[in-house]
Amino acid sequence: MSAEATNPVSAVEPADADVAVRRRGRPRIDLRRLGRAALLGATAGPAPRDRLPDAISHVADAHRAHHPEADLTVLRRAYVLAESSHRGQFRKSGEPYITHPLAVTLILAELGAETTTLTASLLHDTVEDTEVTLDQVRREFGAEVAHLVDGVTKVEKIDYGAAAEPETFRKMLVATGSDVRVMSIKLADRLHNMRTLGVMRPEKQVRIAKVTRDVLIPLAERLGVQALKTELEDLVFAILHPEEYETTRALIAGNPGAADELGAVAEQAAAVLREAGIGAEVLVRPRHFVSVHRVRLKRGELRGCDFGRLLVLVAEDADCYAVLGELHTCFTPVVSEFKDFIANPKFNLYQSLHTAIAAPDGTVAEVLIRTHRMHKVAEAGVVALGNPHMGQVPTEQSGVPAEDAERVDPTRPGWLSRLLDWQQSAPDPDTFWSSLRADLAEDDEITVFRADGSTPGTISLPAGASCVDAAYAQHGDAAHACLGARVNGRLAPLSTVLGDGDAVQLLLAQDGASGPSPEWLDHARTPAARIAITGWLEAHPESTPLATAEPRPQVSIAADRRSGAELHVDLDGEPPTAVRPAGCCTPVPPDAITGFRVRGRSVTVHRTGCSAVDAMRRLGREPLPVSWGDTAQGRVTLVAESFGRPGLLADLTEAIATAGAAVVSANVEPPTEQRVRHTYTLHLPDATELAALMRAMREVPGVYDVSRARHRTSGEPRGA
Repeated sequence: MSAEATNPVSAVEPADADVAVRRRGRPRIDLRRLGRAALLGATAGPAPRDRLPDAISHVADAHRAHHPEADLTVLRRAYVLAESSHRGQFRKSGEPYITHPLAVTLILAELGAETTTLTASLLHDTVEDTEVTLDQVRREFGAEVAHLVDGVTKVEKIDYGAAAEPETFRKMLVATGSDVRVMSIKLADRLHNMRTLGVMRPEKQVRIAKVTRDVLIPLAERLGVQALKTELEDLVFAILHPEEYETTRALIAGNPGAADELGAVAEQAAAVLREAGIGAEVLVRPRHFVSVHRVRLKRGELRGCDFGRLLVLVAEDADCYAVLGELHTCFTPVVSEFKDFIANPKFNLYQSLHTAIAAPDGTVAEVLIRTHRMHKVAEAGVVALGNPHMGQVPTEQSGVPAEDAERVDPTRPGWLSRLLDWQQSAPDPDTFWSSLRADLAEDDEITVFRADGSTPGTISLPAGASCVDAAYAQHGDAAHACLGARVNGRLAPLSTVLGDGDAVQLLLAQDGASGPSPEWLDHARTPAARIAITGWLEAHPESTPLATAEPRPQVSIAADRRSGAELHVDLDGEPPTAVRPAGCCTPVPPDAITGFRVRGRSVTVHRTGCSAVDAMRRLGREPLPVSWGDTAQGRVTLVAESFGRPGLLADLTEAIATAGAAVVSANVEPPTEQRVRHTYTLHLPDATELAALMRAMREVPGVYDVSRARHRTSGEPRGA
């Protein structure tokens, strides 16, 4: 918003940003032309009642392209109020401030937003930055517009101080829970500010880009607004990873013939479909910068067809499968690339068939097959679904047929319902902010079935969730009394990680007197579970009493008898029954470490930087001084993130063996979106060589990250 208003020259070169925009058919807004029009409008008086002011005519044209019968009178009134209230205000570039709400409104108009959203977009900064009040907006434009404007209005920094940004996002997300159009306006607002971030101080550019990466881009993904998400990704990529961005830009500039190579395959595919009598539009769809970067990490050297994909648009769902059949018959299909997101839509409403075909000359091209309706929803997400409060939006306005009317209200998908539930329990802005970033960092969702036959019959959870998460999602605070679970009919510990489609029956103690163990925090992935467990442990410190006996002399205890690593522990009170390295951070020599007593008189040792250490301290746990003994060997768990390819497992294990480590156990998760996660528990004869081992694993082609096993937190962007 106003705090981010800057120069019209983007941190990304304008030519690059224009390329990203032209790929989606959206012309860039000419801020100088709008500025002149706004100034002329300010001096020449209001426009006649029978036409819109010149400065907003382009918005009207874009809006009428999607909604031919739209009444533009309310847009004219909103523009007049916005222009007059912002008159005399300028962006840091020197442009009249009215150019910002105009640009945001144009972005939404081109995505197909309805009139109410555009009205609120024109007014979205008035309550925050001018003398206009929310009551005035409500009187002149109605409760819906007022709700949208209020939802994107920042809280006062003078009231909240450093907590203003987290509390603003909390307020915005709560408003999104009742009307998803709030987030649509915020995403368009952030996109325009990211386009014009160039005159900000570098450190402020980085701060804004990180929040965009950690919060706004995941929200755009979850709401299915790919047109905004992809451009935001490129703008963030250029600021946070300038070297990789320049490399990617050079690759694209150095392959001007890539479109021709894809175009040749497109012509062959179009000819095949014409001969089969299938009415289809075959387009070449260039990849954006981050997408090219991801493909380069996956495949190494890029070929011409790697710089884009083919997009096939048809009229009906059945035509999608007809196209697939013809392409797989007349070309050689790459079976591993096939995905059906029509029969199994993504949780953000995305539907499409994905495949890859090899032409007779050996050229391999990825292909997306979808209907025109699916394409509109894939690009604009919830924006394309119109007003969520209308029982049924006409086909010509929303792009959604009447038979799909139940999909028009996307305001409470599973991820948003979970977010709205746990945010109420977040005790402070810092907890909310860190939990929000961690929650949004999850890439996918799973659905598990409640085996007890209760209603609703399913629970939506982030991928990687455990029985602990399912317990709190189903029972709330009553899950404190959970004793165990049955997964697919078999008894399972609460630490069991659930898969999509699992049937879960949670077993609760009847007396309700028991409570969660601190170790549950090691298995909880959802903020709702972590906040509830932490709150109970803080309220019941007596549940984990610390021994109060006289201190005993320092003793040496094997932390893991299988690995032979030794620890020196300053014991306080009763001697521990066991000392073990924490599974969440797998410490090995020479890591800096600290220990904590847990239930059963045992001691768990963590790396000092582990998030569990802060959680223990907040619970009032006193750390135990621990140190490594003379033995340098140890056991560690590493997670290798990679792009799937033949021979990858063999190459990784060879790199591990060459480094002198022994594989104790290994687990390879099923590929997801062509990505594979390998988890290795390794015995290291000399733990000081861990860094060299991790470097050797990262050098294996296809591996893009190797890390110590830990709870996932928001970190680098998915594509960088």
